[in-house]
Amino acid sequence: MKNLIALLMVCSLALVASVRAENDNPKKKKGNGGANAAAPATQANPKQHQGKNANGPGGGPHNNLRKGRQGDGQVQTQANIQTDAKIRGNGNGKHHGDAKNNGAVNANANADANAANNLKGNKGNKADKLDKHAAKQLAHNSPEFKAKQQKFQSIHAQHANFKAKQNASIASVKFNKNFKIQGSQNWKGQKYVVFQNYHPQWHDQIWWHSHHDHIVLVGGGWYFWNSGYWYPAWGYSEAEAYYPYDGPIYVGHNPAPPDQIIADVQASLQEQGFYKGEVDGLLGPLTRAALAEYQQSQGLETTAAMDEPTLESLGMS
Repeated sequence: MKNLIALLMVCSLALVASVRAENDNPKKKKGNGGANAAAPATQANPKQHQGKNANGPGGGPHNNLRKGRQGDGQVQTQANIQTDAKIRGNGNGKHHGDAKNNGAVNANANADANAANNLKGNKGNKADKLDKHAAKQLAHNSPEFKAKQQKFQSIHAQHANFKAKQNASIASVKFNKNFKIQGSQNWKGQKYVVFQNYHPQWHDQIWWHSHHDHIVLVGGGWYFWNSGYWYPAWGYSEAEAYYPYDGPIYVGHNPAPPDQIIADVQASLQEQGFYKGEVDGLLGPLTRAALAEYQQSQGLETTAAMDEPTLESLGMS
């Protein structure tokens, strides 16, 4: 009996030793996978630290740690690259931004310079206008000019009810749509631009009345008023189209009838010895010749027409 018990104990110990031997066999552990793959690794088995896949066979906490460190290193490297690239990009962007800013600053500087020049030019123009205005006011306050104005008022009163009539000795000009006032391109000054830009227009009565408020029949022809000037209204009436002169006739800011102002100019030039004809209110050849002579004597542009500078010189504007 004792021998049987002893035999059983020996067999049990042998079985336990066999089981332990199997568990300690590394080759069998490598082939198991599953639960054995998840078993804690020890320093006694260095192969466990060299697994290629942290989650695959041969992996473990140390292997995962090493792999994680390697991954961190790669991530850190990529982060550094991205950071460097960002820094470089910011640097380039900064330089580019500086260039743009410099360009904007230069553009602003140029704009400021141009604005300053324009302001200076405007101030110069205003100064010129003020000087001219002051000179004009000074001239108008002179005794000579006041005498001219008084004379003009007396002459104008004489022609308050003046009516011009067609003169058979003065031929009427013919309509020419391409007509230009000869020599006007050489006249200098803003007040002569109206003569340089003039060209005859032919329209019916409906068109004329739809475009102009002041239209009058004077000396056998129809005239329309625009911004201080009377012009022939060509085409208004073929039966009443007598025009001794084709061009602008300056009368001032009020649309006084053109024949009355022409009569005033004729009378003034007659008293000064420039006009030898009769006061008929028509801008015929004799009147225009007298105007040209007077303009030359006063140093004005020789327009042989009733323009603003001439009427100012006569004291009529």
